[in-house]
Amino acid sequence: MKLGVLLAGLLVCTGCATGSPPGGRLFASNYRYSPLTPAAAPRPIPDDGIDSEPAPVASSGSSSAKTPSSKPQRAPAPDAREKVLAAARGLLGRTKIQLSGRTWPADCTGFVEAVHSRAGVSLRSAAVKGDNGVTAFYRYARTKGRVYTRGTPRPGDLVFFRETYDRNRDGRRNDGLTHVALVDKVEPNGTVVVIHRVKRGVVRYRMNLARPELKKDPRTGAVLNDTLRVPGANKAPVLTGQLFAAYGSVLPEPRPTEVARR
Repeated sequence: MKLGVLLAGLLVCTGCATGSPPGGRLFASNYRYSPLTPAAAPRPIPDDGIDSEPAPVASSGSSSAKTPSSKPQRAPAPDAREKVLAAARGLLGRTKIQLSGRTWPADCTGFVEAVHSRAGVSLRSAAVKGDNGVTAFYRYARTKGRVYTRGTPRPGDLVFFRETYDRNRDGRRNDGLTHVALVDKVEPNGTVVVIHRVKRGVVRYRMNLARPELKKDPRTGAVLNDTLRVPGANKAPVLTGQLFAAYGSVLPEPRPTEVARR
């Protein structure tokens, strides 16, 4: 009995479940969500402290906001962002999340947590009782960095999504934060390219918040938003832009390029 309770508690802070990237194909007929998190009561997204514009995150040696954790955490090094991005790009195409001899959970939170370990960042240190993994990372971003919804994200920032699957299995869109990804780059047309772990492995998706309900640009045919939630019976697919919740910045900002003096 005690072992069962312990295992259930560990699962509460696991990650998310999303479908395979369709790339022009949909597998709605035989798709089944397989979340790692157990059924639970709906939990609202913590909405206090959301900023409208991103701001620099304190680098090594600077002070930062305290988290609910009593154990202090060293500020990430100035090159932390580059290390995290390199680790994320190195895992593209893989199904197993393995870094430095350690295997991480094969879901979105396992991927994001693994790549941040390269920078010595523990994203679960601000979690409170009842949080799933994605919400725990959100709280960390809010207390150690910044959560924002407007402006252009920087490569290495977090991207939070909501309602990517029916976490509490009640058939309603009331599941809060359920998926997390990492910004890889921002294209000239404003489309944000993210890296994340989905059902088939670590892949890139696209998201355009200026046109969140469009899969493709009608003029150019360029993909603006990938399908993040594959539909059930009599339901339309849901795109990345439609399920976007917020960005999170937890790593030191890249240093401005120095101009050589003559």
